[in-house]
Amino acid sequence: MAGRLPQIWADPATTDAHRKSLLRCLVDKVVLDRTSERALVRIVWRGGAVTDLDVKMRVTAIAKLARGGEMRARLLDLAKEGRPDNEIARLLTEEGHGSANCADMVLPVTVQRIRLAEGIKAPPSRRRWEHDPGFLSTTELAAKLGIPVNWLYVQIKKKRLLIEPQPTGAYLFPDTSVVLDGVQNLRNHVIGELDLRICQPDNGGYQHG
Repeated sequence: MAGRLPQIWADPATTDAHRKSLLRCLVDKVVLDRTSERALVRIVWRGGAVTDLDVKMRVTAIAKLARGGEMRARLLDLAKEGRPDNEIARLLTEEGHGSANCADMVLPVTVQRIRLAEGIKAPPSRRRWEHDPGFLSTTELAAKLGIPVNWLYVQIKKKRLLIEPQPTGAYLFPDTSVVLDGVQNLRNHVIGELDLRICQPDNGGYQHG
């Protein structure tokens, strides 16, 4: 029967009650060690075999993150220094922090929400981000293509969209049809990677994989 278990489990005729009965026959005990962000599960099967699982738990609030208090305090310190939201998000991500519902990175929208809740205004120094009209900021690029700005940050974080940040922490994209088409192709899964690091003012090409 052991060899047929996957087939029996996936059979439409097998009900949830049947599956629970199968598990009771196969499992000796389950040991659970849970924190707010992950669950370490040890399954001891009848016969002595052991399976260890490390399961990431969905965290819906900053306060429930293991380093949530530390991240929030650091975020507010940076905001009070006048740092822009996306620069704060980048710095916190580099320091190993994450957001609720996004364990791998801190999103600019998370920074904005916490900053506004504390009554801290966006820094007027954003004007220093003025750039050559031949380039687009992440916000401008997202608006021009009609895509979520956070999608761009996720692609950069996952190294599907390769681009070097400016000294301010901002990302600037050449406003060319080649680059715009490349980002749209990445969005539509036509390509799996877009390298814009070679996109200098005199070189509008791009590489993709």
